[in-house]
Amino acid sequence: MKCPFCGYDDSKVLDTRPTDEGYTIRRRRECLKCQKRFTTYEKIEKSPVMVIKKDGNRQAFDRDKIVRGMIKSCEKRPVSADEIEEAVNNIEKKIENSMRREITSLEIGDMVMEELKDLDEVSYVRFASVYREFKDLQSFVDELENFVKKKN
Repeated sequence: MKCPFCGYDDSKVLDTRPTDEGYTIRRRRECLKCQKRFTTYEKIEKSPVMVIKKDGNRQAFDRDKIVRGMIKSCEKRPVSADEIEEAVNNIEKKIENSMRREITSLEIGDMVMEELKDLDEVSYVRFASVYREFKDLQSFVDELENFVKKKN
């Protein structure tokens, strides 16, 4: 491993720990030339999952898009960044565990809504209003009624 301080090509590993529920390994290293310490991470290389958009286009799965959408839905609500991160991790695990190489954006949207439903009702409704593309007030009211029925 190349030292980020002096560029020397060799270092020794001082400490190794699993992180991220065993999906990542954190290594604390020391440069054999300048003796400075630095941290590296090893992750399992995953085959990319492609997302099929509503218009049929395909693009690589991007967890940051889910994070941004959830942050926007949870804006000014009592939902912590850690709760959002955990929800996104749950979604990402579901996608990975499905062992599918392609997933629709609609399926991902449904997963986001399931996570938001447990986190914050207002955030759920905000996300649903954009995701479901309500055309009028009645479709919005119908969604709210369905939500209340499922909750009870």
